[in-house]
Amino acid sequence: MKVAVVGATGMVGRTMMKVLEERHFPVTELIPAASSKSVGKEIIFNGKPVKIVSVKEAVEARPVFAIFSAGASASKEWAPVFAQNGTVVIDNSSAWRMYDDVPLIVPEINSHVLKKGDRIIANPNCSTIQMVMALAPLHRKYKIKRLVVATYQSVTGTGVKAVRQMENERSGIKGEMAYAHPIDMNCFPHGGTFQPDGYTTEEQKLIDETRKILEDKSIMVTATVVRIPVVGGHSEAVNIEFEKEYDIEDVKSLISGFPGNVIYDDPAANKYPMPILSHNRDEVFVGRIRRDLSRERCLNLWIVSDNIRKGAATNAVQIAEYMAEKKLY
Repeated sequence: MKVAVVGATGMVGRTMMKVLEERHFPVTELIPAASSKSVGKEIIFNGKPVKIVSVKEAVEARPVFAIFSAGASASKEWAPVFAQNGTVVIDNSSAWRMYDDVPLIVPEINSHVLKKGDRIIANPNCSTIQMVMALAPLHRKYKIKRLVVATYQSVTGTGVKAVRQMENERSGIKGEMAYAHPIDMNCFPHGGTFQPDGYTTEEQKLIDETRKILEDKSIMVTATVVRIPVVGGHSEAVNIEFEKEYDIEDVKSLISGFPGNVIYDDPAANKYPMPILSHNRDEVFVGRIRRDLSRERCLNLWIVSDNIRKGAATNAVQIAEYMAEKKLY
């Protein structure tokens, strides 16, 4: 079971290797691949040093799985090369998500669409993953008609450069800017790039990916993505309009009974999900569960999860686990 991690030196790539260790994925040989500036350096995996190789060398090693977190352009270039060589690619970028013939997978929700012969599988956007984890069991019973989403996203979603910008600002150091504005003591409604219709690419991902994962193009979605000065997790305020009337206690039961979800909801005791709670954990935390009193069949949820773990690395490894278990490689 050879496994390549492409983008091994990045924030998500490092976490992917950590998750492979933690979950005891049966790796017989790890092949960490990165850009030329990192080739030849060593990382530690399962207590042993492993040399970083070029992506070309990783292809030639013919791994069973190649888990990508190297950006969309690298995925576009190299994922087909691995796939042609018989490797199953699990890609964390936006490159392949909306191709009709590429599965977009959250294993707890739609692993049933995976089949032998799939060579490129897309990992959804971090914000989408945590949202659909809470929504999937509700959609199955009550059918979601419309979603209004506002996200409050960690700087880790942008990467190391953004974390460094925030730390520099907190220390009064002038340094490289990942964003157009200061992030410490600030927040801005800008994630991804702006499109002609005024929405950002991050907002568009929430719309398109939710429909694809829940297998329902009729769901109407509108979203506003906001970056906030925290490390360790994304938060989302989600307003849901159902086609059917719902029972609030049943909603809680459906969410808590879904694998990977945790209800954390006792406002009287100041108990509600926060990024600081989700940091370095794989669960999706759901709280502030309450009726929308302004409109019939509407519900409010507050959803928080670690965007680097379940939002990226852990979900990718779970896809590999499912495919290995079902021998879909």
